[in-house]
Amino acid sequence: MLIRLHIAILFAAFTALINPAPMSRYPDPQQVRKPAVAGTFYPASAKEINAMIGPWLHPVADGPAPQAVIVPHAGYVFSGDVAASAFNKIPRGHTYKRIFLLGPSHRVGFNAASVQTQYAYAETPLGQVPIDAAVGKELISKGDGAFIFRADAHDREHCLEVQLPFLQALCKEVPPIVPIVIGSQHLEVLEKIAEVLSPYFNEENLFVISSDFSHYPSYEDAKKSDLYMAEAITTGGLEEFLQALHKVDKMDFRGEDTAACGANAIAVLLSILDAQGPGYFSAEHVMYRNSGDSVYGDKDRVVGYNSIVFTRKERAVDEPEDHLFSFSPEEKAAMIATARQAICLALRLPFDGDARPVGVLKESGYGVFVTLHLNGHLRGCIGRFTSEDTLAETIRDMAQSAAFHDPRFPSLSRNEVHLIDIEVSVLSPLKKIESIDEFKLGRDGIYIIKGRNHGTFLPQVAEETGWNTEQFLGHCARDKAGIGWDGWKDADLYTYQTEVVNESEL
Repeated sequence: MLIRLHIAILFAAFTALINPAPMSRYPDPQQVRKPAVAGTFYPASAKEINAMIGPWLHPVADGPAPQAVIVPHAGYVFSGDVAASAFNKIPRGHTYKRIFLLGPSHRVGFNAASVQTQYAYAETPLGQVPIDAAVGKELISKGDGAFIFRADAHDREHCLEVQLPFLQALCKEVPPIVPIVIGSQHLEVLEKIAEVLSPYFNEENLFVISSDFSHYPSYEDAKKSDLYMAEAITTGGLEEFLQALHKVDKMDFRGEDTAACGANAIAVLLSILDAQGPGYFSAEHVMYRNSGDSVYGDKDRVVGYNSIVFTRKERAVDEPEDHLFSFSPEEKAAMIATARQAICLALRLPFDGDARPVGVLKESGYGVFVTLHLNGHLRGCIGRFTSEDTLAETIRDMAQSAAFHDPRFPSLSRNEVHLIDIEVSVLSPLKKIESIDEFKLGRDGIYIIKGRNHGTFLPQVAEETGWNTEQFLGHCARDKAGIGWDGWKDADLYTYQTEVVNESEL
């Protein structure tokens, strides 16, 4: 018997030499970040996860892929359907190069962002997802202290882990992830984090921002707080978001600890969006729930959940890459509201619209003309070509000037305010031209300067009057600059373009 055992062992060893066992398809366990909250925040088995989230997942067939999403990170029984509603906006079959996961640190405080560089993979019951540690090290090297790695920020943190099963269920193969846990609340640090991340914020990558919203107010107060915060995020930028946080704090909802636990991660996203420029992204508030809507929650102390999706706007085929103006409907409405509010305030009349500066309205450097029409006729038009003030402040000034300081008309009366139609024209920088061949009627406005005399016509004047190029230039030279019909021929000529926002079209 002993001889037979030795023979069997020798035969097995020989077989192993000529037919080595296949290498494991799993990496070294020391390279894997094991799940910390499987079985608590979400199910502990793949079968249970698929059974729970499967009914929530129905990705769109096609359409623009999100550039960023804001999703909750509570237990799936409370917020899973809200998170799924944002991930469903990723078109079926769409692939990203990387996925950046940003969320707040719930366990340790530190004045930086910790990016995962320790592990090569993150594991859930659905399998393993690659971690792009090389990009993490890039962020640390470029961050000047804004990015670090500390293991205790990641080991037990749930806010990023709970997003992985959704991505695993939706994607045939999840691209490498870059997990970032933010421990700082200091604005200058958050803006530095945003600055370092901005080059990666492109169409190749997806940014997943993990945040719940109100914590522990009543059901009805949570709705007020959470929907107000969602509106501030979708219609404004970083400044509006910070103002909204301050306003909710002043509302003093009983029991509310915070209006957004991931405010630091949201602030980083909004800072990146602000840096990208106005009008390049659309934001959609997809879904809202709070824990009181779950059979497992009560309505006395709840946590709120929003899902918000940010999509890069498509450019028209013939739109130049350096086009300055692509205003959202919210920005256009805010421009008109800002102008009307300024006029109402000057006449001490009530105004019940929403004139909060959103998006581009908080940017500076734009020229603006405000034009007033009454019964289809011009009632005032004043503007400036450049301004160091914000667009909102410039619109206010030009609206009041058009209403009360246009020398061609008497000051607007209180009785006329509600009868006028307001038009806001935002101007591109002036461009000096050497030949009239560089001027295009209907596209360009003209600014004529000769000595101390000057005058301008907005581009839309050509359409309103039906003039040809010579008439357009002649009338401007004679009627606006006061240099005679042919005065433009030896004057300095400048062109500009406008984006016209008309109240009657909103």
